[in-house]
Amino acid sequence: MEEIKVGIGDYAAKRRTGLISTYGLGSCVGITLYDPVAKVGGLLHALLPEASYYGNRGNPAKYVDTGLQLLIKDIRKLGGNPRRLEAKLFGGAHMFTNVTSEKLQIGQRNVEVAKRELKKLGIRLKAEDTGGKGGRTIYLDVSNGKVRMRKVSGGQVVEKIY
Repeated sequence: MEEIKVGIGDYAAKRRTGLISTYGLGSCVGITLYDPVAKVGGLLHALLPEASYYGNRGNPAKYVDTGLQLLIKDIRKLGGNPRRLEAKLFGGAHMFTNVTSEKLQIGQRNVEVAKRELKKLGIRLKAEDTGGKGGRTIYLDVSNGKVRMRKVSGGQVVEKIY
């Protein structure tokens, strides 16, 4: 099965078959979008919450808000309908101990902005596995929209299908 690997600050969209995966989600968030009718899916690996907060510098895919817009545009090009999209949200871990500054709680802010943006775009959040302290790897199966998540935390490995 063909697999597209998405790095930090990147995204990919695909039709009908194959996997889209991303590794090492810590405070970053992985957002999958899927149109079950057109069988079009995509995945965004966003590093930071809002482009405007960081002066709209650099790659727009590294931000939750602008990255989602890019991903939706590509899904639309592949025949997906934004009104049918279902989202799943992963990551947003608290990776730095002894950090109380709101500015440095990137994981939590990434999750909050992702939920706000999805709501604003009218996209239903169907599943989530966020927060905590562990790293996550996710695999989106484009044939059915299911996401396999592997989480490593405190030496324990947990695998779930969403």
